[in-house]
Amino acid sequence: MKRVRTAVAAVTTALLTLSACGGSADPLANPPAGEAAPSDTIAIGSANFPESTLLAEIYAGALEGKGVKVERKLSLGSRETYYAGLQDGSIDLIPEYTGVLLVHVNKLAGKDDTTETAEDEVYSALRSALPDTLTVLAKSSAENKDAVVVTKAFATEKNLKTIEDLAKLGPVTFGGPSEFQQRGDGLPGLAKDYGLQIKEYRSLDVGGPLTVEALKTGNVQAADLFTTDPALKTNDFIALEDPKLNFAAQNVVPLINKAKASDTVKTTLDAVSAKLTTEVLIELNAKLAGPTKPNAATVAKEWLASAGV
Repeated sequence: MKRVRTAVAAVTTALLTLSACGGSADPLANPPAGEAAPSDTIAIGSANFPESTLLAEIYAGALEGKGVKVERKLSLGSRETYYAGLQDGSIDLIPEYTGVLLVHVNKLAGKDDTTETAEDEVYSALRSALPDTLTVLAKSSAENKDAVVVTKAFATEKNLKTIEDLAKLGPVTFGGPSEFQQRGDGLPGLAKDYGLQIKEYRSLDVGGPLTVEALKTGNVQAADLFTTDPALKTNDFIALEDPKLNFAAQNVVPLINKAKASDTVKTTLDAVSAKLTTEVLIELNAKLAGPTKPNAATVAKEWLASAGV
């Protein structure tokens, strides 16, 4: 096992804010207890970024298709906000990411050092760390996590498949958010795990247009982006493999109130997770960001029909 740096970044621009921000910075943190949904109803929440809302709509649509009553409470804000709702019973179910959720739960328990990075280790540790009232159902293979990204042309020219291959090229020009220079799983981790040397670091944005443009134009040779960013597909970018697990696993997983996890609910959501992949999320995120800007419920409904769940 390897050390997960507790300053781990989130896996999308908004998710970084969710995992890194403290309660004092969030006006919605520590809200008063909300009203619990009826015993025959699943109250489904989401964080306030598009992918989370999409995943919540997928869960809601799948459950409604099996006759389960649902109540949507979407775009709730930060993890501090919605996790409190799960604890007071005003929310029953929310899509989560294993690695950042484990760090959050451990911090609440006073544990500042999370050591797991591998997919199954993170998932197992998370199940053990959650309070007795909450559980996670089957994890999907879909991960929204940091990645070292290069253009397909550069990867082909230099025969790059892994971060280790990139490190063998010698010092490189790298781009990403300013905090990536100090984060344990940022440049320090890449130097420790792979011997990656930096010729120049260009401080850009968090998985946003500045980073994408710098990579497209060759102003940087590699950059920190996220694995479900539709920019990877639209720009022929390649996320290099991370065999030494510098970045902790961030599998999409349903976090649910145990009292509401009936056999029907578990079977339905497990079937959804079995069909969700990183590639699927890239495609769905691309649809959400497309020219027609469809709402998340529409994109979710179309995917559920095509996936047969």
